[in-house]
Amino acid sequence: MYLVVFRNRKRADIDQAAYAAEAERMEQLAREQPGFLSFKGYVADDGEVLALSEWESEEAARGWGRVAEHRAAQARGREAYYSSYTLFGCDNPRIHRFATKD
Repeated sequence: MYLVVFRNRKRADIDQAAYAAEAERMEQLAREQPGFLSFKGYVADDGEVLALSEWESEEAARGWGRVAEHRAAQARGREAYYSSYTLFGCDNPRIHRFATKD
């Protein structure tokens, strides 16, 4: 498994409707990519956003990064939406699990 963590902060003046529509399209497109496993997003109380996507392999995640429509959305993000972001790629992350027996 390959884990991608995208931490970001939005600019105060963004077009929220345009951003939401683009984010929805990117999630839909990502789900169609070979090797996609899951996606979840979270917003912290201070406004920081954390997006987690899981892929079968680093190759699959990098393939998503090369999709032309995704690359165009990334450029728009830098130009119009994000004040800052950090992207982490984690190959074979150490995993600990716990679950109660129901």
